[in-house]
Amino acid sequence: MAAEGYPDAIVRPETASRAITVDRFTPSPAVAGHVDYHWYVGWDLSEPHEQQVIPQPRVHIAAEDGRLLVHGVLRRTFVRVVSGRGHTLGASFLPGMFRPVLGSRVAALGDRVVPAGDLLGVDDRAAAAAVLAIEEPAEMVAALERYLTEVGLPEDATATEVSGLVALAESDRTITRADQLADRAGTSLRSLQRLFGDYVGIGPKWVVQRFRVLEVAARAHAGGDVDWAAVAADLDFSDQAHLVRTFRDVVGRPPAAYAQDL
Repeated sequence: MAAEGYPDAIVRPETASRAITVDRFTPSPAVAGHVDYHWYVGWDLSEPHEQQVIPQPRVHIAAEDGRLLVHGVLRRTFVRVVSGRGHTLGASFLPGMFRPVLGSRVAALGDRVVPAGDLLGVDDRAAAAAVLAIEEPAEMVAALERYLTEVGLPEDATATEVSGLVALAESDRTITRADQLADRAGTSLRSLQRLFGDYVGIGPKWVVQRFRVLEVAARAHAGGDVDWAAVAADLDFSDQAHLVRTFRDVVGRPPAAYAQDL
């Protein structure tokens, strides 16, 4: 079964679709409280392809190069070059929900990629080999989920609360600043910053801004003429120049130029 995920995180999706196959799968009930969706990427290329992705406030576990690798929240641009023939599968954790699995502050994983066995105490090599040896994505998902259930997915009421706050920041466009999210959470901004560092791995200001960047990407991907000044006002950027700087810092190009180069 397909899962939605956030397709607009893929930079230049039309170009990407000609080079790689991307699919998303709904997790089984056994892991659905922690994992939002599984993602699959496959490729069969005569020339290398460079793919950029807009990082989100999520931790991923992906089968790559014979290991299951834990990807912490990236503040820098994520670019991967693929070549030849291959595939990979990953689990995208709900924001905040990797904290009970890890058992320590998620902020310590920021901008890091670490083998799952080194972090979680259950060797990942056999599971990675099993996942990567399978061609059928649904069977790859089952193999990855067997590893996750072996590791254990503890319940954590605070993690569930934090996950809901991140979802609120994503869905409610009236929340354009971290202090507004803190007000909705009924806590101080400083307390929310500590909570997000512990559970999400990145601060609430970054989270709120990142969803605005993803929304700008979605407007560009929709095609047609875009009034970027109106978009800036709609998303509560101080002005169009602020929108341009923010998007360019993440994607590498101003939104108008990016939209013309899809």
